[in-house]
Amino acid sequence: MKNYKWVLLLLLACVPFRSARSQVHSELATPPNGDNERAEISQWIGLVKVTISYHSPNVHGGGGADRTDHIWGEIVGYGFSDQGFGPSQFAPWRVGANETTTITLSHDVKVEAKDLKAGTYGLFLEVEKSGPWTWIFSKAAKGWGSYQYDPKDDVLRVDVNPVEVPYTEFMTFGFDERRPASSVAYLQWEKKRVPFKIEVPNINQLYVDQMREDLLSWPGFNYQNWQTAALFCADNNVNLEEALVWADKAIHGPFRGATVGVESFSTVSTKASVLDATGRSSEADAAMDKALDLPGTEMIYVHSYGVRLLRASRADRALKIFLLNQQRHPEEKFWTYFGLARAYTALGDKPNAIKNWEIVVANVPENRKFMLPQIQATLKKLKESR
Repeated sequence: MKNYKWVLLLLLACVPFRSARSQVHSELATPPNGDNERAEISQWIGLVKVTISYHSPNVHGGGGADRTDHIWGEIVGYGFSDQGFGPSQFAPWRVGANETTTITLSHDVKVEAKDLKAGTYGLFLEVEKSGPWTWIFSKAAKGWGSYQYDPKDDVLRVDVNPVEVPYTEFMTFGFDERRPASSVAYLQWEKKRVPFKIEVPNINQLYVDQMREDLLSWPGFNYQNWQTAALFCADNNVNLEEALVWADKAIHGPFRGATVGVESFSTVSTKASVLDATGRSSEADAAMDKALDLPGTEMIYVHSYGVRLLRASRADRALKIFLLNQQRHPEEKFWTYFGLARAYTALGDKPNAIKNWEIVVANVPENRKFMLPQIQATLKKLKESR
């Protein structure tokens, strides 16, 4: 019985220590150590998810004392230091409080132009009085702060320059400059912001890989999804040979005997776009000639194709397309003549350009009146340059 009582007392003595650790590693749901609340922020860069998990201290910590201007170099010491606890005698800042701050990457990325594999890493920071600060990504992602930090676990170190910012009470992570293939993660606390740029150099290939996988399941039964995937490849000049297969499936049927494709101006012009991206201009033109003759091809579709030709500096073919559009739709007095006016202008045929611009000016519809000043300016400039 005596031994039993000693064991019970020992267990009870351990309870306060356990409950004080944090709400993450406690056996019971208790407040986090030091009331430094747990926080988590995620940012998507295309298909890549980046998540930073941390505990957030505040400037007025330690019983509410004002520690403004005492964070950097004092509360957070410069360089590596012996924190007087745990096995490490050479540790950087834990970047927060309590458990090790972590960053999780769903895919391989570049951090400050250096490669970093997908995974979860402990995130530490070496703070300096002058010169750059150093972000440290460690494979030791489980731990309590940096008390067990070991440089042999470092996977990546990147140097960055901290910047002065408006006062921030609570230590906060965030993301800024969110672009299609990159974002800048940052730590902000007191009057400092410490950034690091994350890039996904193969972002379009990741989309292609995901589309390929998606098309093997339910989305693949819809011809429009095959068309969308093919057009994405054409627009981004990626995976073009497979994109031709996808474009054909949109036209002829993605799953034989299950679903049907649709041969329309839209699907055939998508195939033409892929062909054009591969450099097969004559085949692309032939596909577009076929698309133009398909039933249901609307006037505005033909006009849009002519505009694309003008943007590609193919004014001769654009003129043929606009003439065809006007012949097929003699009742239309704005878009068809608008196309002809632009083509003749691009070709330097001022008399025909002026004649067609004058027809356009006289037939601007109400919902296009906002275009009138620019159209009139173009016409005036042509007349003055004769």
